[in-house]
Amino acid sequence: MERLWGLLHRTQRLSPRPSQTIYKRVEGTQQWRLEEEEEDGEEGAEPPIHFCPMELRGPDLGSRAGKQNLGLWAATGRRAAPYLVLTTLLIFTGAFLLGYVAFRGSCQACGDDVLVVSEDINYEPGPDSHQGTLYWSDLQAMFLRFLGEGRLEDTIRQTSLRKRVAGSAGMAALAQDIRVALLGQKLDHVWMDTHYVGLQFPDPAHPNTLHWVEAAGKLGEPLQLEDHDVYCPYSATGNATGELVYAHYGRPEDLQDLRARGVEPAGRLLLVRLGEISFAQKVASAQDFGARGVLIYPDSADFSQDPHKLGLSSHRAVYGHVHLGTGDPYTPGFPSFNQTQFPPVQSSGLPNIPAQPISADIASLLLRKLQGPVAPQEWQGHLPVSPYRLGPGPGLHLGVNNHRVSTPISNIFGCIEGRSEPDHYVVIGAQRDAWGPGAAKSAVGTAILLELVRTFSSMVSNGFRPRRSLLFISWDGGDFGSVGSTEWLEGYLSVLHLKAVVYVSLDNAVLGDDKFQAKTSPLLISLIENILKQVDSPNHSGQTLYEQVMFNNHSWDAEVIQPLPMDSSAYSFTAFAGVPAVEFSFMEDGQAYPFLHTKDDTYENLHRVLRGRLPAVAQAVAQLAGQLLIRLSHDHLLPLDFGRYGDVVLKHIGSLNEFSGDLKARGLTLQWVYSARGDYIRAAEKLRKEIYSSEESDERLMRMYNVRIMRVEFYFLSQYVSPADSPFRHIFLGHGDHTLDALLDHVRLLRSHGSGDPRAASSRVAPGLGFQESRFRRQLALLTWTLQGAANALSGDVWNIDNNF
Repeated sequence: MERLWGLLHRTQRLSPRPSQTIYKRVEGTQQWRLEEEEEDGEEGAEPPIHFCPMELRGPDLGSRAGKQNLGLWAATGRRAAPYLVLTTLLIFTGAFLLGYVAFRGSCQACGDDVLVVSEDINYEPGPDSHQGTLYWSDLQAMFLRFLGEGRLEDTIRQTSLRKRVAGSAGMAALAQDIRVALLGQKLDHVWMDTHYVGLQFPDPAHPNTLHWVEAAGKLGEPLQLEDHDVYCPYSATGNATGELVYAHYGRPEDLQDLRARGVEPAGRLLLVRLGEISFAQKVASAQDFGARGVLIYPDSADFSQDPHKLGLSSHRAVYGHVHLGTGDPYTPGFPSFNQTQFPPVQSSGLPNIPAQPISADIASLLLRKLQGPVAPQEWQGHLPVSPYRLGPGPGLHLGVNNHRVSTPISNIFGCIEGRSEPDHYVVIGAQRDAWGPGAAKSAVGTAILLELVRTFSSMVSNGFRPRRSLLFISWDGGDFGSVGSTEWLEGYLSVLHLKAVVYVSLDNAVLGDDKFQAKTSPLLISLIENILKQVDSPNHSGQTLYEQVMFNNHSWDAEVIQPLPMDSSAYSFTAFAGVPAVEFSFMEDGQAYPFLHTKDDTYENLHRVLRGRLPAVAQAVAQLAGQLLIRLSHDHLLPLDFGRYGDVVLKHIGSLNEFSGDLKARGLTLQWVYSARGDYIRAAEKLRKEIYSSEESDERLMRMYNVRIMRVEFYFLSQYVSPADSPFRHIFLGHGDHTLDALLDHVRLLRSHGSGDPRAASSRVAPGLGFQESRFRRQLALLTWTLQGAANALSGDVWNIDNNF
């Protein structure tokens, strides 16, 4: 470059004086011509300008001076040409490299199905920050640094010591303390809302009773209920009398098996074991099979047999509500802000038969009295009775005197507003109430929630500002069936299905430390996998949680992923509101935590079950939830795997394929379901390609994509059934005739020859009714058009819809 500039300077020195081309009249002619004048060009002098007809004439190259100048310029150009070419190449190469570096952060073509934040993606600091750009690694390090400063263990201990039954004075005091704690953090909004709900409590003046019935039908001596204040909220009240029958876990298949062995459950009281399904499902199944009442007991066979591990005392009964649903059952589908506004209706999930928990000691006494066939080997338990028999046994009289109380409950909210999409909410919540000490049930979740609030507040003070709003919620009424969370959803459903991105539940987060489970919507599976690879295992040094899971099972999702159960607060978000949700749990390997929903769910027992690792496990949950929140609230593109539902449909359709011959013989076909699934898969693939080829810095385009992605779950709520009649409208996770499970159960009746299929009873089909073609056609239409609607919505604008219908 220096040589090039030297050549140019030399040429300039050898050139004659600078010349100017001006317009000048040529003497002796009538024409105006252009001539070249050699002028000294004094500074400040301007040539005369004439606006007149002109003739263009260049410099006289025939002169000797002109030829000399031309030769000098040609020689100089020949010498400079290689350097000019080299300079051009250098500038082009530098521009190309600069453009590549700037563009590679937004290139998605090489990514997986779910777009992942890489180390290159930057996060702009908040307006109050004096820091520069924050990258994902910066945010991760910042989060872990501030999280490590908390005192999770102390909060768990202190919360578990407070009496906090929903509606009690202790709960009101705790609610105010949590509100004050949130007000002390760097949150944009803190508020509470109150619902007036119908809760059921035992009547101290008239406790529930259990009596033997004498041969003459008179009441005999009572069986003393050892935990007299343990009860089943929302049980039918009144009396039930009948012979006793042992029905294993009380599942539909158990009752069908009982009937097949010649023991009729109808008209009798059922003795069922804790586990496998919820209390509400046990009572609903018993009612479907005509039973008059249900007694539920804990069998030691369902807990750890290790003599070095803690077990539940034989005189403890276990608490559990029996409403087959969520929320206030006395205002189904409506928020309980003021019950006087609504007619006196009840949820269809309330049972018509009474139910009562009993201890293992009382269950042993009852089992010894049973006659009849010996129970199958897999039905045998570990109580001091051998063998277990099916019954029937002597008559029993069950009296349930619970009463309904209109009770105020309060949810507490804290919010960090998003920078770019403040109207899109990433929600995280934890149950606050507990029937007993509730260390594992709600104290752990509450402590983690408060710690995350403090951590994100500190991050905001140090430059972090999420793209989307973070909403932290402490729920009330959880032990009565996610009442607080469901009432909030019912009150703001028209807003939340448009604005809530994801719900993360912290309930039941630590029930052990041997294995990890995630009960989740399919949309979150890929993101969970990615986060597991970045969180250290709390009990396997040097391993991540993902490596811990893969050590025993190479199919990580088969080991970790579970469907959302109805007794989780996350369930209502997905099955009722159409918002993807997840609930994390560390659990004991193969055995349940024995103290859940009992008076023994204390901090001390939880600490002993985890052998002193409670702080480490709670910290791992906080790390997992926190990094999930960062990704969901701050990625430019929402990391939700909208293509996963194509696999879900394919899995279920595979179950239907075996009945295609039976359906064809009746002139029926599943072709429309196959076509709708194909349209959904094509729409998902088309959207994925659009995203890969788009520019991430285009905020308007990213928001359009995010809106389509975040509503995928909502698309699977059936628009053809009433939320009042079928609140859980989700075709894959919900309950009712519109669901894919109900269709499968109905199709199986084709081969049951009207004898009644146990799985048909699980979808509330009366046993023995048999296959009905008209009902099948309606079910198929409800399922097909919901799936087709999801495919159409995912396609975007109506002119972009491409389907095979």
